[in-house]
Amino acid sequence: MAESKKEKKHNSKSELKNEAKQEFKEKVVNVSRVAKVVKGGRTFRFSALVVIGDGKGRIGIGTGKSAEVPEAIKKATDDARKNVVTISLVNNTIPHEYTTNFGASKVILKPAVEGTGVIAGGAVRPVLELAGVKNVTAKTLGSRNSRNVVYATLKALKAMRTPEEVAKLRGKTVEQILK
Repeated sequence: MAESKKEKKHNSKSELKNEAKQEFKEKVVNVSRVAKVVKGGRTFRFSALVVIGDGKGRIGIGTGKSAEVPEAIKKATDDARKNVVTISLVNNTIPHEYTTNFGASKVILKPAVEGTGVIAGGAVRPVLELAGVKNVTAKTLGSRNSRNVVYATLKALKAMRTPEEVAKLRGKTVEQILK
């Protein structure tokens, strides 16, 4: 009896892990070779940047380093699962326009009407698609460093609030906020 309970627990844990893996889609945004200069020469490793999301407003970003690419991607995916945040969406778009910086990268996000699609390039597109934003216009200015662009996009998405959220925070009605 005791063994069957352990087996059931083990099976249920692995099933939960599989469900969590299926729940999120993942995209590798960037894999780069990095070098550490030591006395005997250079040692090369790989750095990976991964974005995961469920398409319903939950998104995570992670980085990982390893001597081999698949291991770096696995570490980045695990890191992204630990850093999942929820963002505000209104009718498959963002609540309002927002501009933000991260390092030398500047990202401008603008909501768009139904049918527009995701008009974004570079590292902004996978973040918005995996977050579940269907209609948006984005522009990247300054540095196009993919790591900084991804973090700037996440920073903008986390900072956005719907009128209902703002009203609740201020203790007012939505009508008073929208005046």
